[in-house]
Amino acid sequence: MAWNPDTYNQFKSERFTPFYDLLALAKTRPGMSVIDLGCGTGELTKKLADAMPDCSVLGIDSSSEMLAGCSNFAGEHLGFIQRSIEEQVGREEKFDLVFSNAAVQWVEDHESLFAKIIAMIKPGGQLLIQMPAQNHNVSNIMLNELAAQEPFSEALQGYVRQSPVLEIDDYARILFQNRARVMTVFEKIYPLILQDSNALFDWVSGTALIPFVERLDGEMREQFIEAYKQHLDSRFHAHPVFYPFKRIILEATF
Repeated sequence: MAWNPDTYNQFKSERFTPFYDLLALAKTRPGMSVIDLGCGTGELTKKLADAMPDCSVLGIDSSSEMLAGCSNFAGEHLGFIQRSIEEQVGREEKFDLVFSNAAVQWVEDHESLFAKIIAMIKPGGQLLIQMPAQNHNVSNIMLNELAAQEPFSEALQGYVRQSPVLEIDDYARILFQNRARVMTVFEKIYPLILQDSNALFDWVSGTALIPFVERLDGEMREQFIEAYKQHLDSRFHAHPVFYPFKRIILEATF
């Protein structure tokens, strides 16, 4: 997908809050090897590295657009590589801490994926993952409902976004089946207080909207965007808009 860092960063403070909640669960010690799966612009990876002195931190991301400014954050103990999560889990490298903030929701088949991610962790190491609970968030549900309607269904060739994100019970089971005996698994609401439904559209346009509009061209793309804006306005017409954004946080030691 083609990511736009400027659009993504419009809601920087809202996107930072769950990162700090995730980071607070880290069990830090000197000399750890750390990887950030889906590091984005690198700004939060730098904060991760700052919180872990004397540790070696690697950030990976598949998007050249998002990685374009990462050189500003790189240093002696912090580096960045353009590489997808799928490519990384197929490598033999092992880490003391595998960290991922709002990225693995874009990778399919979480039953298989999480087993591969856990296999990257050294004995005694830790997993920290945060991701949107996409199947529980109204904005995602509304996108799929709109995509299933004509004329968009034909233009999208039947595409709807079937999120790979599972229920928290499933993640707890997967962690246990893969040798985790100490874990923290929960879903949390991060309230978004936005000026109006247009601001909510701007929030969605930086992430969940992307796979839909990149499959549409010209007038059909504009029609889809306008229809989605109208749907949001009919559902979230109060001023300001309160949107209960749901996220999943996972922590486990192996």
